[in-house]
Amino acid sequence: MGVLHDKVAVITGAANGIGRAIATRFAAEGARVVVSDLDVGHGEALVSAIVAAGGHAVFVRADVSIDNDMRMLFSRALEIYGGVHIMVNNAGIEGVNVAIGEYDMAAFDRVIDVNLRGVFLGMQAAVQHMATAGGGVILNMSSVAGLKGFATLAPYTASKHAVVGLTKAAALEYATQRIRINAICPGAVVTDMIHRITKNDPAVEASYAKLQPIGRMGTPEEIAEVALFLCSDASSFLTGVALPADGGIMAGS
Repeated sequence: MGVLHDKVAVITGAANGIGRAIATRFAAEGARVVVSDLDVGHGEALVSAIVAAGGHAVFVRADVSIDNDMRMLFSRALEIYGGVHIMVNNAGIEGVNVAIGEYDMAAFDRVIDVNLRGVFLGMQAAVQHMATAGGGVILNMSSVAGLKGFATLAPYTASKHAVVGLTKAAALEYATQRIRINAICPGAVVTDMIHRITKNDPAVEASYAKLQPIGRMGTPEEIAEVALFLCSDASSFLTGVALPADGGIMAGS
């Protein structure tokens, strides 16, 4: 019996990368997982893999930046599983990798819509349910870029700083209602996002690896272990935390 036995977890951006690793790990620990993403093919493939491994999962397509989509996502989760105990707001995009003076405003708006508005809408839907259901856990995916600045990624950095602020404010608002709200701040992790940022250039990827004092990038599975801790009863005294999982980047700050 896993540590998330009988829990229902909604995970956005779950078709690939860190979200996929979290969904897989939570299902292995007994959670019934609602996999949500815009990538239908990879999302449904993940559900098939979880079910084949003996777990429980369904796929629901949703755009986290659209209010009605997030409400529909929660409605589907409640309809299928009867409740939601864990909400992981993982969906995120990096935007374009250029200086502020060259940044296209449509691209800026999309980063903010997904990375900030999407987290806000996910939290809003979750607390409205959890406040009447006796509590729950919300986990927001920020970044080490939510704790320090990164040149040529200003909108992404701003959005991830905002996620940390949202996490802390909401944790205070709902602490007495048994809703714990935390964030993870990963360093560079080997995902499609990193490959896009580095344009698959081995030299650039090596420089990203060196950002971490331990000398390498992280893996999605390592971040999933942190997520499991923060969403399980093992972290029952933690709320309002923005936890770096960054190979030591913030240790020097």
